[in-house]
Amino acid sequence: MADQEVKKVALGNAITLEMFVSVARYRADVDFTEVYRQRVEKSFQLVNKWIDEEKIMYGVNTGFGALSTQMITKDQTALLQRNILLSHATSVGEPLEAECVRAIMLMVLQNLGQGYSGVRIETLELYRQCLNRGVIPFTPREGSVGYLSVEAHIALVMIGEGKAYVDGELMSGKDALHKVGLKPIELSAKEGLALISGTTSPTGLGALALADMLQAVKAADIIAAMSLEVLRGTTRAFDDRLMRARPHEHQRNTAANIRKILADSEIAKQSIDHRLQDALSLRAIPQLHGAAKKTLLDALATFEIEMNACCDNPILWPDEEEGGTISGSNCDSSYVGIELDSTCIAATAIAKMSERRNYRLINSHLSGYPPFLVQKAGLNSGLMIPQYSQAGLLNDMKRLSHPATVDSIPTCADQEDYVGMGYNSAKKALEVARKLEYVVAIELLSIYSAHQFVEENRTPGSATKAVLERIEQSIPRLTEDTYLYPYLERLRDFIHSGEIISVVEEKVGTLL
Repeated sequence: MADQEVKKVALGNAITLEMFVSVARYRADVDFTEVYRQRVEKSFQLVNKWIDEEKIMYGVNTGFGALSTQMITKDQTALLQRNILLSHATSVGEPLEAECVRAIMLMVLQNLGQGYSGVRIETLELYRQCLNRGVIPFTPREGSVGYLSVEAHIALVMIGEGKAYVDGELMSGKDALHKVGLKPIELSAKEGLALISGTTSPTGLGALALADMLQAVKAADIIAAMSLEVLRGTTRAFDDRLMRARPHEHQRNTAANIRKILADSEIAKQSIDHRLQDALSLRAIPQLHGAAKKTLLDALATFEIEMNACCDNPILWPDEEEGGTISGSNCDSSYVGIELDSTCIAATAIAKMSERRNYRLINSHLSGYPPFLVQKAGLNSGLMIPQYSQAGLLNDMKRLSHPATVDSIPTCADQEDYVGMGYNSAKKALEVARKLEYVVAIELLSIYSAHQFVEENRTPGSATKAVLERIEQSIPRLTEDTYLYPYLERLRDFIHSGEIISVVEEKVGTLL
């Protein structure tokens, strides 16, 4: 995958989703450009100037939220920033995965590196070094409405508090820093608030989920084409003339992908008139996949804005002659939250169609193949039960498709009387993305098994052959009942890694 090839990401200019994933998941090194450093330094100098002038600034020399009317003296500034981390680190439960924590840390660097937050470059440098040296703060995943709590657990490590993993070993934050040659810092004015404010956690987690969904949907095009082929569906439903009559770009692109994958398939050519009209799970692939892709790509556009924006509060304006500070709500998570709720619906729609195609494959009355794609059915159950697994996964996905962002539970003594809930949208999206990969993996296992029953004179296309041959390297032909769990995991990894896409694109060129 291309994002695995990125070895270093320099912050200071806009980054893409691919670059983001390369750092969070594949541990590409992070560097700061000179532009980044200059922006941060200029903003920090402005905060110092205003403190000396005793200018009132929310979260710098005032309390937080409903306590914003409480003034803080200059000699209490550092204690205020420490206290906010200790009091806000209240998320609970099991910790986030390492890649999720890294994603949030990267978003903190992106957020505060825009030059509107008044933090020191030394503070951001410690985050950068933790990313590059493999320090993973212990970050409980449950109990955030969009920001603050999970970020506070991460920030605690920077002051030698909390806990962190190094090489998989959990230890105190101070010991974790020491083990990789780093030292804790004492926070300066506004830094405690800045490190925990904003959409950093929903954007970080959501970016990983979105990347996986985009890849899984492209893999679903491949798997859907292979199902169409082995079920002897007609490619007439994918004619570009039909697509042009309803000119949705992603519908047309999906149809083009199916045609490209099956262009040299003898099975597809021989099946062109096998039926006048196929079931919707076959003939409506461009329409449903296209609609899902549009939703995901709309989310991508939103995310690449959010990933390169400042979502802090308050915002400082160092470029104005006198400067200015504005307390608003760029920390609201609605943009990414609503997009993530929508992506869950899109991914679940892809999964529900995949399950229906799989059902056709294992049902002998619909496929023409032996029941549950196994010889001696009855003695053997074959692939009967993986479809049950699909049903269970889909039930979860449908439940998770209920939007989190429509809910609002007031907090902070009604100072935050509306709450975006984008963090829960991001958590849901991660689960939905993972479950989608399993659902289409189960369909792929059925396709693989169905091909042992295809007549010798019906030759699949080169793309299908390449996928089947790659699967055969690690999964035997299923002629009798066997332990299926390891095979399902391997096929999910085949999809999650993007390898299935690489295998096909080597044969047919880039898919749309």
